[in-house]
Amino acid sequence: MATAIIPPPLDSTSLISKKASRARPLFDPPIVKRAVGDSFRKLHPRPMMKNPVMFVVEVGALMTTALAARDFATGAQDVGFTFQITLWLWFTVLFANFAEAMAEGRGKAQADTLRKTKTETTARRLINGRNEIIAATQLRSGDTVLVQTGEIIPGDGDVVEGIATVDESAITGESAPVIRESGGDRSAVTGGTKVLSDWIKVKITSNPGETFLDRMIALVEGAQRQKTPNEIALNIVIAGLTLIFLLAVVTLEPFAVYSGATPSVTVLISLLVCLIPTTIGGLLSAIGIAGMDRVMQHNVLAMSGKAVEAAGDVNTLLLDKTGTITLGNREAVEFIPVGGVAEEALASAAQLASLADETPEGRSIVVLAKEKYEIRGRNVAEHEAVFIAFTAQTRMSGVDLDGRCIRKGATDSVCEFVQEHGGTVPEELLTITNRISRSGGTPLMVADRGSALGVVHLKDVVKGGMRDRFEQLRKMGIRTVMITGDNPLTAAAIAAEAGVDDFLAQATPKDKMDLIRKEQAGGRLVAMTGDGTNDAPALAQADVGLAMNTGTMAAKEAGNMVDLDSNPTKLIEVVAIGKQLLMTRGALTTFSIANDIAKYFAILPAMFMATYPALAALNIMQLHSAQSAVLASVIFNALIIIVLIPLALRGVKYRPMSAASLLRRNLLVYGLGGVVAPFPGIWLIDRLLGILGLA
Repeated sequence: MATAIIPPPLDSTSLISKKASRARPLFDPPIVKRAVGDSFRKLHPRPMMKNPVMFVVEVGALMTTALAARDFATGAQDVGFTFQITLWLWFTVLFANFAEAMAEGRGKAQADTLRKTKTETTARRLINGRNEIIAATQLRSGDTVLVQTGEIIPGDGDVVEGIATVDESAITGESAPVIRESGGDRSAVTGGTKVLSDWIKVKITSNPGETFLDRMIALVEGAQRQKTPNEIALNIVIAGLTLIFLLAVVTLEPFAVYSGATPSVTVLISLLVCLIPTTIGGLLSAIGIAGMDRVMQHNVLAMSGKAVEAAGDVNTLLLDKTGTITLGNREAVEFIPVGGVAEEALASAAQLASLADETPEGRSIVVLAKEKYEIRGRNVAEHEAVFIAFTAQTRMSGVDLDGRCIRKGATDSVCEFVQEHGGTVPEELLTITNRISRSGGTPLMVADRGSALGVVHLKDVVKGGMRDRFEQLRKMGIRTVMITGDNPLTAAAIAAEAGVDDFLAQATPKDKMDLIRKEQAGGRLVAMTGDGTNDAPALAQADVGLAMNTGTMAAKEAGNMVDLDSNPTKLIEVVAIGKQLLMTRGALTTFSIANDIAKYFAILPAMFMATYPALAALNIMQLHSAQSAVLASVIFNALIIIVLIPLALRGVKYRPMSAASLLRRNLLVYGLGGVVAPFPGIWLIDRLLGILGLA
């Protein structure tokens, strides 16, 4: 049996593709430089008010700034302490702004790259059979243009006539050209790409400023303005916690006065800043924007942050069989002779009958005969051969030469051909074809006039590593469903080999819609991929619809994501990125809330130990003074944000696991880590402050 060419298995330890390796460095100097400037610009109260936690910190910094100025003017004893607290409060705000600016800066850098592809081009508009040269900006939806070799496609549209190779590297980053032709699912073209050969007529489907490239630029630049429902909910929670701690600190002042303690306003502000969840408040926006950036690094354009986040909550994944689970074309894998015919003779006849068959299946038969028996091209011209091309009507191809009439094709068509030439089909052959069909393969019968020679076994080849990937998704609680137009027997065989949980055979557009609605009615989120106009309704209905860039405009408009590489398996990676986004947000939220505990042990004893000596038992870090305890806590609170920026931008390491396992891991790693980490951190800062004489 011939060995099918299968891509190497995907890395089972991660669903994140190697596309990310081509991404910009995390701290690319131009991005860092831009982010530093943006950090200061974001200090304006209007953008700061969108983040209630950091707005409270900024107000506190303004108050301590005023107090430091007053103390300096009056020569107060604690002016140095107040000045240091003020400095670190401003650093806290700036570090949070820097995290967000870094995430936004990566998107802005991508937008700058995309803008370079928007060149001033002309268009050859067709009007009443004649060409009219105009600026591309004058084109309107519905216009038809002619684009020839070496010319830039002036706008988004669909190919209505012709076929050409197109360089889409400006959009996709891939150097290999692609074929674009009229009809089918590879008719869509994008403005700014270049025709390398031949010519095409394109019907423009967008107006100036509304092109796919314009939308890409707007999306990557506008990422900072997009908040998902989960992010909004978390913002409400941390805003609520901020309000609670604000009320607690405000009421602490009269209580302290009553008890004989006199904490300064600076200390109270420091206490408030250390109690509220500043870590997650400072990083929350950056986490969401970075999630969209990671999707873009994989050449997937997400229409909103909600789409990325929804991918992380997906319960059901619908995947087309052809091109997604399988390699896309059936391949010949075996020659099975009958009636005493030699296998090499069958291979020779099948190859001859396939020379005029330009389908991928026909070409694979020619290749298999070469590989198995070294049967290579033969000179048939001198034999006055008559080739019979494969057609959908006859479902056969073949050749007539030297008195032979060789045919290869669908079993029923070739059986009829044999009977017309006075032959009979052996029962053995029908048994073989039935067995191949039940196994999910496709049998092609080969005959020479009235003699049946045997069967060619065609098989859908499942991509390497798919079973492992589906197993990983299953561990995450995601159910996979294969969608195919094949008959149920073939579909069942492929589904079993690939390892999907279920399949939908002989699927129509309505069947896809019904399946999605059924899943959603059960409270599940559904993701699917598609590229054709017939996929558009299902893409629109799905919670995550990944459209192929090579597909029709209808499909791209219907989906909420577009894969610029047109790789249907990318949907699995998008789910992984969405999961990573949610894991990162959950992990850092857990860490942020947990690390406040250590700050209670640092500041509260320092504030009241003089009045209530019993509180000295809580000073487990043995901080050497009240001022150093407060200052060390504020410094740690600021520095932990900058330490966690790489984690917020990269995301926590992705591991396929259930929600329960994820919760346990977050509590163990980030919950326990959040409790433990501040103790040595604050202790070390306290000792350094003492050595340097700063507190």
